[in-house]
Amino acid sequence: MIRYKRLGYLALNVTDLDRSTQFYRETVGLQQVGGDGVSVRYLRCSDKHHDIALYVGKPGLKRVGLELESAAQVEPLRQVLREAGRDVVNISAVDRTAMHTGPGVRTWEPVSGCTFDFYAGMEGADAVPFEPTVAKIQRLGHLVLRSADQPATVRYFTEVLNFKVSDSIDGAVTFMRCFPNPFHHSLGISNGKGRNGLHHLNFMVSDADDIGTSMWRLKKLDVPIVNGPGRHLPSGSMFLYFLDPDGLTVEYSFGMEEFAEEGAREPRTLPPVSKSFDLWEGPVDPRKAAVGEIERSQPAAQTV
Repeated sequence: MIRYKRLGYLALNVTDLDRSTQFYRETVGLQQVGGDGVSVRYLRCSDKHHDIALYVGKPGLKRVGLELESAAQVEPLRQVLREAGRDVVNISAVDRTAMHTGPGVRTWEPVSGCTFDFYAGMEGADAVPFEPTVAKIQRLGHLVLRSADQPATVRYFTEVLNFKVSDSIDGAVTFMRCFPNPFHHSLGISNGKGRNGLHHLNFMVSDADDIGTSMWRLKKLDVPIVNGPGRHLPSGSMFLYFLDPDGLTVEYSFGMEEFAEEGAREPRTLPPVSKSFDLWEGPVDPRKAAVGEIERSQPAAQTV
């Protein structure tokens, strides 16, 4: 049974590194921690080396990193992936050095082709702790993927990778946690209706007032707000969605149900009505989740 610590990092593709670095640093509230200045920039909102990596490419998702509970999980994970017939390779030494991670394996989600790195440990940041600025960000919270075959993607994560379903909105989205991480979801899989993509990425904040103050702050900066403020029924989170310079959808959220490792409640299947998505039933801008390609990379010729 594979065990995880957390959603580790997201690698995003953007069109302009300088512009996006400035946005995620000054408007979202992350801290820049390096990168080579040409091909990658790193930003953090935690004690880890980074939570976001920015690359140049078609706007969307380049890669997802998930931190395993320990190095002892690497070989069992490799075995379950092999048994499921999935391509799996070691994360190269070059990539591990660049990403400041421990040993791990790389594989590809079968429907979208999204690259997933599963690794044990990430170096901590420099001695200077992360200090929230424009918003009291606690952590990288979750991402939601759009899948062209939602049931198949959900089965992959639950039956192969030991993710646990917390709740679903029937026919629309399934929320899962990387067991035994307690948060309601670190990954959501939405019904892409024939299309794969990144739906949105999320940062959790520590103060409900961040939702309201961020709305007015972003409005003053002419940042498009595409949904919220509102409250999600499945997780109980208050939310605010807005767009980055490339049109990628970013969410601030406050509060989230947490699950015990043992004795957790059964997942619910909620009806596909507006209150299941937002108890406050606010309007949704059609630009929400409209942008977000998934970079497809080719697995190595031989798995290991």
